[in-house]
Amino acid sequence: MTSRSPQDDDQLDPGLTAIRNERRQLINLAYRLLGSLADAEDVVQETYVRWYAMTPSQQQAIVSPGAWLNKAASRICLDLLGSARVRRESYVGEWIPEPVPDRTEWTTVRPTGTSTDPADRITLDESVSMAFLVILESLTPAERVAFILHDVFRYPFNDIADIVGRTPAACRQLATSARRRIRDAQTPARPTSQQVAVVRNFKQAWEAKDIDALIGFLDPSAVSVADTGGLVEAGARSVEGAEQIACGLVALVRRVPDLTILERMVNGRPGLVIQQDGVIVSVMALEATDDRITHIWAMRNPEKLRQWRVGVQD
Repeated sequence: MTSRSPQDDDQLDPGLTAIRNERRQLINLAYRLLGSLADAEDVVQETYVRWYAMTPSQQQAIVSPGAWLNKAASRICLDLLGSARVRRESYVGEWIPEPVPDRTEWTTVRPTGTSTDPADRITLDESVSMAFLVILESLTPAERVAFILHDVFRYPFNDIADIVGRTPAACRQLATSARRRIRDAQTPARPTSQQVAVVRNFKQAWEAKDIDALIGFLDPSAVSVADTGGLVEAGARSVEGAEQIACGLVALVRRVPDLTILERMVNGRPGLVIQQDGVIVSVMALEATDDRITHIWAMRNPEKLRQWRVGVQD
């Protein structure tokens, strides 16, 4: 008795290849909507479960399987966003979005025939930056879905209305409201080359345990937030002020002298990865304005570092 492989299935039904090829697009969509790669992968799995639960005749009746998959995934994300705040009430300490390594290809496939107004759009890099994802957390679930689907993935409001369960006009208003709130909260993005220089100088000062230099590379009102999930030594989860942050960082490397600090791209922006005995123990996303770091988001929750531990090498 022989068994068929997925490749055999693809040869019998080329449509299966097209369905499987939607996976990257679905991951990209779900991650931006949820801020969690683990949750995004669960959403994609559930989306495919729903697809394969249909009969062959039901599948063949769907004109655009890709559009069906994206719509199903968006609806699942909307449901998850509605319960996310309730679930996070039991989360230990600060919650920040899950950082992703640069090896992930953040491509965006957009529906054809849709207009693009640069004034109402954000760049692809901005749509996965930690600063941007943190701002998205302040939106309502409906605002977040309408904004991401329209401004990032270029979905027309008629399609978004079918997903959100509101009129196209209402979805347009949701996206407009979200866009306004995001613009009010955002700071001008620095060119990547300038951010690289700031992060590199900051790293060197940290390695040298130079508190004065660190303070100089930090905005006086800088904020550092650490997400431990209650799974590692907590320490100070949120620290405000350049001096307090600098003293805390120097105290850390003095207390744990075998740390290695690496420059890495984190969510499309220059960041830092911290290793201990060759194991990644923290990933830092940083935001810089006027050559000074204003925000540090330190991911220390090991459950949210799994992609880094298997995919980032020294």
